[in-house]
Order: sequence, then structure tokens, then C-alpha cells
Amino acid sequence: MNNETTVQSVLFEGLTTKPVVVHFDQEHTSSDGGAILLKACDEALDLTARLAACLVDRRQEGKVQHGLLDMFRQRVFGLACGYEDVNDAARLKHDPSFKLLLDRDPLSGEALPSQPTLCRFEQTARPRELLQMAYALADTVIERHRRRTGGHVKCITIDLDPTVDPAHGLQQLSFFNTVYDERCFLPLAGFLSFDDESEQYLFCYMLRAGNVPGKQGCIGMLRRLLPRLRSAFPKARIRIRLDAGFSGSELFDFFEAERMEYVVCMAQNSVLLKRAEPFLQTVRDHLAQHQEIVCRYGETRYKARSWSRKRRVIIRASIVEHPGREPKDNPRFIITNIRGWPKRLYETIYCARGDVENRIKELKGGLSIDRTSCSDFHANQLRVLMSAAAYVLMQEIRFNARHTSCARAQVSTLRLRLFKIGAWVECSVRRIVLHLPTSMPYADDWWRIARAVGAVPT
Repeated sequence: MNNETTVQSVLFEGLTTKPVVVHFDQEHTSSDGGAILLKACDEALDLTARLAACLVDRRQEGKVQHGLLDMFRQRVFGLACGYEDVNDAARLKHDPSFKLLLDRDPLSGEALPSQPTLCRFEQTARPRELLQMAYALADTVIERHRRRTGGHVKCITIDLDPTVDPAHGLQQLSFFNTVYDERCFLPLAGFLSFDDESEQYLFCYMLRAGNVPGKQGCIGMLRRLLPRLRSAFPKARIRIRLDAGFSGSELFDFFEAERMEYVVCMAQNSVLLKRAEPFLQTVRDHLAQHQEIVCRYGETRYKARSWSRKRRVIIRASIVEHPGREPKDNPRFIITNIRGWPKRLYETIYCARGDVENRIKELKGGLSIDRTSCSDFHANQLRVLMSAAAYVLMQEIRFNARHTSCARAQVSTLRLRLFKIGAWVECSVRRIVLHLPTSMPYADDWWRIARAVGAVPT
């Protein structure tokens, strides 16, 4: 127990047949005993080492107590374990599990960096270093799945989605956004999926000013990503799915020049509504005759004034009904260069991008990627990159849990089941032993995941 803290005992009377006394006197213990899985995944991916290597240490060498890698790992592992605030460092600096995660002796090792040290660390990143860290994050994810699949992938799907990050004050580049009706940032999140796999793997999270268009930075990011993907997966088709905020002639021209498949939602206009009218009338007639709402699909060739040529547009005609209201037309349009039946293109290919919203909810709710309260924009970008790195580790754990009951668990559930375990740490000359409770509910799942990430039975 931390000698700087004094915690008294408490007594509960009347709760059970015997009085219950609680003592905070168990030394060499941790409430995050299962987090060693994070270190195993990080060692396999070499993730934190690659990202931290992009940072330049500008401190005086003789006065350095904690290295950049240690501070970076402390923040990433802390985020994965649910400690989203730098203030938590003061409570964790003597924790045996976190010392072990940072390659220190869990009992006699030096205390971890303090909150002021970590705050100064977050202010040190420069734009070029942050860009290199973004490259390293994408390269690590791509290399991981190249090794996993042997490079034998038929189709890689890229999903890009902007999201809102409300500002906590007057941070640099936070502006009022009329769509979200608040002052915010507008990050761009990018995910990769392979063939028919349902998991979408985070490879990019780019913080942007709050007043930029949704497609800002999309082409630049793809120019850096596509050569990496084609080098790792030379025979794969590359497909991109986007919402209506990404439509535009420059994007379609870029996709076609890069030989990409694309499925992009498009906002309705008078021309498209006129072409959708026959399909909508069919839906209205069916509703009047059978009192049943159906969808009808069709397609057309369409060219906006700024486009270089006509493109294929899939039309989905449907009607929405609300109690007490008149039925309302609900046409949807997607632009694509992929062959196939309109219904399959819309329902099977395009609608699958909706799962990106669940991944973004995990990033915000499980890893606090929107905790961008620093006044400096680059410090906030470093924060989101650390949260992104933590999410890559959590996705690696979920992948290795695919044969367990945690196969589809969200980040917060994985943390509760696998990390938040009381452990007594024993350290000898030859080895370190983590004693976990035999009553742990998910002990079998933890054991299977540990085996998957490189542990061997003893």
C-alpha cells in the first residue's frame, strides 16, 4: 500500500450474522491483475515502441528520470484499463501491475511518472512527429493483418466517418459547427475490414478543426494509405464506403484514377427525386392495397454539372410511417461503380458501413478518445493517437478472444471481464508470480486468450 496514504479500517454490523471488518492492508496487490494481456499484445504488435519512437526527447539528458516510451505506455495502458484522466497517474504510480507493464520490478521498482510529468509530456509533440505516429499506427495495423492472412485477401474495405468531439473550452481549432450546434472538433476515423469479416479495424483517427467539410483530408489520407495496402496485399481489390458528406467530383475522379471500388451515399436533389418517382409510386400503391410497407430498388445514370461523366446511381424507394402522421416518402441514393443487383449493393455492401458507428461509440465511451481538453491542438492530437493505440490493443485482444464468450464483447466489457481482477504479486530472484482468484468468472476465457497471445501452460 502507498505509504503516502492513510486509510482507516471500517466495521459493518448487522449486514451478516457476524460483524464484517474491512482493512486496506494488503500490500503487493493490484486491482488490474489481468492487464498483463495488454503487454503481451503490445509486444506482439510492437505498437507502443513504434509510435513512441516517432517522438523526439528535447529534455536535458542528465535530468531525465522517465523515458518517453515509459510515459507513452503508461498513458496507453491506463486508457485501456479505464483510467482516461492524467490525474489518475497519482493513484497508480505505485500499482504493481502498472509497474510490471512498464518493465519495472512490481514491488521494488521505481514509482511511475506523476501527473505533472505526463502533462508536460503531452505538450511536447510536434506536427511532423504526430504525422509519423499516424503512419506508424496504420503500418502496424496493416502489417498485423498481412501476417495474419498471409497477404491472401480478395477485398479490403475502407470505411471513413467524421464524428463530433465537443470542445471543453476555447481550445485551438475548436469552432462552432452549425450541424452539431456546438463548439467542437470534427475528427475523421478510418477503419479497415478484410473480405467478409465483420470486425472493422481502426487504422486512423485524425483530429480536425470543428468547421471543416466532412471530406476534408480524405484524399490526402488515402494517397498515403493506398500504396501501403497495395504493397501488403498486391492482389486485393480496394473498396471504400462513405456517407453523403463525402460526395464530390474530385473524390469520384480520385477513386476511379486509383482503380478503387466505391459506394457513396448522395443527398437527394430534384433530378434524382424525379427519377425515383416511379419506384416511390409502386411503394405507395402497395401500401394502399396491402397496408404493408416494402422497399423497391432501381438504378439510373446521372451526371451532376461538376462531374466529368455519368455515373451509376442506385435508388432505394421506401416509405416511413409514424403513429398519428401521414406516411412519408423516404428515397435514398448511392453512387457506385460496382457491378451487381441494386438491392445487394445497398443492403449487403453499403448498409454494413453502419457498424462503424458502434466502433466510434467504443472509442468514445470505452476509451475516452474525445477527452481533448488541452488548450494546444497538437497535444489533443497526441491524446487521440494514444487512445487509438489503446483501441488497437483492445481489438487485438478481441481477435484473440474469438473462440471464447468475449468474442463480440465491447471494450468496456473486455476490461471488466479480463483486466479488473484482484491480484497478489509475488516477486523472487527468478520470476514474478501473479496470484489471481480461483473464483474469477472468466478464468477460462482469460487462459485461452493468454495462450493465444503467446503464453505457455506450466
